[in-house]
Amino acid sequence: MIAVVGGGQLARMMQQAAIGLDLGLRLLAEGRDVSAARVVRDPLVGDHRDLSALREAAQGCAVLTFDHEHVPTELLRTLEAEGVACRPGPDALVHAQDKAVMRARLVELGIPCPRHAVVADAAALDAFADSVDGYPVVVKTTRGGYDGKGVWVVGSAVEAADALSATSATVELLVEEKVEFVRELAALAVRSPSGQQAAYPVVESVQRGGTCVEVTAPAPGLDPDLAVHAQWIAMRIADELDVTGVLAVELFETPDGRVLVNELAMRPHNTGHWSIDGAVTSQFENHLRAVLDLPLGDPSARAPWTVMVNILGGTVGRLHDGYPHVLARDPGVRIHLYGKSVQPGRKVGHVTVYGTDLADVRARARHAAHWFDGSLGDHSE
Repeated sequence: MIAVVGGGQLARMMQQAAIGLDLGLRLLAEGRDVSAARVVRDPLVGDHRDLSALREAAQGCAVLTFDHEHVPTELLRTLEAEGVACRPGPDALVHAQDKAVMRARLVELGIPCPRHAVVADAAALDAFADSVDGYPVVVKTTRGGYDGKGVWVVGSAVEAADALSATSATVELLVEEKVEFVRELAALAVRSPSGQQAAYPVVESVQRGGTCVEVTAPAPGLDPDLAVHAQWIAMRIADELDVTGVLAVELFETPDGRVLVNELAMRPHNTGHWSIDGAVTSQFENHLRAVLDLPLGDPSARAPWTVMVNILGGTVGRLHDGYPHVLARDPGVRIHLYGKSVQPGRKVGHVTVYGTDLADVRARARHAAHWFDGSLGDHSE
């Protein structure tokens, strides 16, 4: 048995991978109607900030792992002291929980990052902007942000003051230079406690409003040496921080041919969903293998190109109504719905298409996703 904290779609897709390996998941979910609780047997309902709930989830399990990174570090340290195998452990996970801690450690390791500083007031933020050739700059809460939440692009001293006033007085803020980039990339590595690693092809991700909307594997036109360098960065971080399981490293590709680390995630990641259908071994299966210290599976792509497009909540409330058109039009499309209620902008599923012609694969994946979310208007061809 593997204990999984969090009932989102990542835990739901871990369950799919667990079935083939005949592994049981014990889920600590936020409620009985959340995504993973619909498919995992006998979910526990509780708060990830409640030590007693975490203990109940972990009891009798070989290992405890995560659908999200929000479990307080001190609770994980307590569990470890009680003999619970937390993977990734709190000493690693804190680097995905706290952006200031992450930046300091990556700088110490010589990993390329945007210029940055931790600030407490508008004057310090303004001084940082002067040091990086002026506004705009990017302001982030060091903890709790995700999918564009807790992130502001600040264009002036007045906007800087507004951003600071919008946050709690107790929230620490990280300010970074606004990187001029060609595109966003992601490098996923998987690491087991024994130190074995596997690296997936580096992918291109498209973000809108802080939310990933599309992923192409591998990243089209990426210089092979830069791709290897990005994989090396992910594997080095995983090794140095003693990460167990999937590590996703979100990167900026700059016009001068470099990559800079933007964010880290220590769990299966949206930019790796393509691997369910497009890789020999999915990120979810490899995550489960890693946390149990089993030999890792082949991360190679099945086809020259794979495109994953997220289905975001839009004008269509009944997603299953899209099946007749999408399945008849394109038998090769792979559909993954998350069992979530439709809300504007919410990730409610994704589609994946793979093949030999990138333009064809991309067009088919976009058509299927947009048919589901209603953005094709009257649902005409």
